[in-house]
Amino acid sequence: MGGPLPPRADNKLPQTGLERDSDEKSFGRDDEKGAFETTADGEEPNEEERRTLRHVSDNLNMSIFLIAFVELCERFTYYGVSGLFQNYIQRPYDGSEGRGALGLGHQSATALSTFFQFFCYVTPIFGAIVADQYLGKYLAILIFCGVYICGLLILTLTSIPAALENGAGLGGFATAVVIIGIGTGGIKSNVAPLIADQYKRRTMAVSTTKKGERVILDPNVTIQRIYMVFYLCINIGCLALLATPYMELYIGFWSAYLLGTCMFVIGVVVLLAGKKLYIVNPPQGSIITDAFKVIWIMMKNRNMDAPKPSVSGRSDLHWDDKFVDEVKRALVACQVFTFYPIYWVVYGQFSNNFISQAGQMAGHGIPNDLMQNFDPIAIIVFVPILDRLVYPLLRKLHINFPPINRITVGFWVASLAMVYAAILQHYIYSAGPCYEQPLCEASEVDGVAYGNNIHIAIQAPAYMLIGISEIFASVTGLEYAYTKAPPSMKSFVQSMYLLTNAFGSAIGLALVSVATDPKVLWMYAGLAVSSFIAGCLVWIIFHKYNRTEEEMNALS
Repeated sequence: MGGPLPPRADNKLPQTGLERDSDEKSFGRDDEKGAFETTADGEEPNEEERRTLRHVSDNLNMSIFLIAFVELCERFTYYGVSGLFQNYIQRPYDGSEGRGALGLGHQSATALSTFFQFFCYVTPIFGAIVADQYLGKYLAILIFCGVYICGLLILTLTSIPAALENGAGLGGFATAVVIIGIGTGGIKSNVAPLIADQYKRRTMAVSTTKKGERVILDPNVTIQRIYMVFYLCINIGCLALLATPYMELYIGFWSAYLLGTCMFVIGVVVLLAGKKLYIVNPPQGSIITDAFKVIWIMMKNRNMDAPKPSVSGRSDLHWDDKFVDEVKRALVACQVFTFYPIYWVVYGQFSNNFISQAGQMAGHGIPNDLMQNFDPIAIIVFVPILDRLVYPLLRKLHINFPPINRITVGFWVASLAMVYAAILQHYIYSAGPCYEQPLCEASEVDGVAYGNNIHIAIQAPAYMLIGISEIFASVTGLEYAYTKAPPSMKSFVQSMYLLTNAFGSAIGLALVSVATDPKVLWMYAGLAVSSFIAGCLVWIIFHKYNRTEEEMNALS
């Protein structure tokens, strides 16, 4: 790779896509090989260079990290609060802190927590329309932050002991989760595209490292890194579950909810403080309405090119041929997302049934909802390994690992998580004193059921496998939704991706009837098979898009 390359044969003028800010004169830092020099930067690579030079990430500016921190605060709140819902709903309030609140039982707890997940991933459609068509992403995020805070305050106030003793718990919870669901949906559909909007390069450029190696600054690699950083921050926020289960246990649910509220307010302050640094694209008016009209014309004429003015000959259309091509590309992304609901059913297990499974085991002083932390810990460990070591090595060896392949691997790793959960459930049922009826009277000490004689720590690999699967499936989904969306519809296509999570939650609701002992073992086994088959179908049906990845991304 270090030897001389043939001279350029295309005689192209330097081309860098969108202009960079004056304070970004250098193209940043290649974290794999040292800093770039500005000499000869900016030339678009020819075909030989694209094939032979190493593709690397461009610099990430400060606004990217600020938005990532805002998302960290929001996810700290979301997981720190919702991670307690299973115990809050399932266990009764007996006057002691941390034992429970609503007392609705296992199935109702799973149903309500799954409904919350469902609602949180339906509302992004509303948030996307508000942003893309009316307010823009930044202002929409601020407004939905205000909604979110209102929901958090209601949840906190109705979870204090006096409120629970006077029957305010259930009504307050129902009201709060609806308001929080609207707030989080509006934020999620906009913050993921907003962070990628902070990076402005849209075409590849040749650069040179300090070691003299010529490399290609690749926007696709940079977007991939942005979402790896984004997801890393999300999961640092998830570590709220290191603190909130103990606060629940020793102080009360209200204290954990209050901590989440305070952290969220910090995120909003950072969002406001960095306003001058953000790149904010204005709303595009009737763009989403036009997109649906384009899709309708495609369906009516059974021809993907029918909406193009050059094909239809109509002069009254609000769009040009390029817009139709962009909508077609967005539809490709939506097709790829078809199988994601299966993945999200598997993912959803870690925040409901896995918590109940942990509660069936000997805790040895470890709260059953503390085990969730192994999911973000796995992500925090493996994201840097993949981003800094594995992916750069693959690119250096010219081994392609395109999005569809990464998504497929994510589905397969999720399948392994369910295999492990099913085997673990078998061992729980094989252990005394309650066997297939965990938490029976035989396991009680001073009126508290302590579960079967199998150590809670054995559950950790199930969470870790789900975390690793997220790096491949979830991160790549965010990346795919952004890169395949038209510039004017980033939030809307992101909301379509998030909607698949809602469908997964709906399937999870349908499975509530089998989330009981001993049927839950077979539910885990069925999800393992489903996730593996779904991963196979993703590759079989969509791997053809790997060949046109650069072409589709170039439409931006």
